[in-house]
Amino acid sequence: MSKDWYILRVHSGQEEQIRDSLKKRVKTLGMDELVEDVLVPTERVSEIKGGKKLISRKKLFPGYIMVNMEITEESWFLIKETPGIGDFVGPHSKPSPMNPEEVEKLLSQSEETEDDAPKVKIGVGKGDPVKIKEGPFENFDGIVEEVNPEKGMVKVTVTIFGRPTPVDLEYWQLEKI
Repeated sequence: MSKDWYILRVHSGQEEQIRDSLKKRVKTLGMDELVEDVLVPTERVSEIKGGKKLISRKKLFPGYIMVNMEITEESWFLIKETPGIGDFVGPHSKPSPMNPEEVEKLLSQSEETEDDAPKVKIGVGKGDPVKIKEGPFENFDGIVEEVNPEKGMVKVTVTIFGRPTPVDLEYWQLEKI
């Protein structure tokens, strides 16, 4: 029988602890041949907090972890008896393996090297009211018209001399009202 990737529901916010606990149980019970890998899919994100640029890891699917394993009675019970794990994702609690293309995409996304540029986390969306914190339009209020996460730019409509005017700003120059 071959190993497939499965998704497990876990307690949200405890994904890393549950992953570590499951890996420890696999090693302790000598089930390395049944459970090959356990991971929490993440991506690198760049954001500005308190005027400083921070690069952090963000979970792609909070409340879920991925496991590469062979389903047997022993491995099923190992998973079910690990504290914090809810159930397999699939119809009627029957584990259904992930699509190989999905697995490849998630693994490549999760295994970015440190040289890859982190994704920009922009905390506003189209239609959100914002206040401009920096630049020539400082202290102006406006409405977000367009967000370009690849470039980290946001188009905001501000009222200047009674006329709505579109202004292109960097994401860190704004704060949501």
